[in-house]
Amino acid sequence: MGQLTTHILDTAQGRPAADVRVELFAMDGVPVKLLETRTNRDGRCDAPLLSGAALRPGRYQLVFHVGDYFAAQGLPVADPPFLDQVPLAVGIADAQAHYHVPLLVSPWSYATYRGS
Repeated sequence: MGQLTTHILDTAQGRPAADVRVELFAMDGVPVKLLETRTNRDGRCDAPLLSGAALRPGRYQLVFHVGDYFAAQGLPVADPPFLDQVPLAVGIADAQAHYHVPLLVSPWSYATYRGS
């Protein structure tokens, strides 16, 4: 069964990023917000963002609200923060595959890749 999952690692502090708000949008045509969730203490969402019949081929956007997270950590961040919301556009070609989208983030940079 295919699924879309994510997790966030705080590279500034060397630990999972807990309690980060994550939004998911379908981007084929007019953007449609599909869900909003938060990461758990392991920096992961408690359930796949999409799975089974809900995972369809198409274009999606994940929005990670990292500015609020880093402000809550007490790290020095500018106002406005350099990174506030990190939008990642992803394409799902195979609805039977597992698409894992890790985000490695600090207040000043981020990286992502298709994980397993």
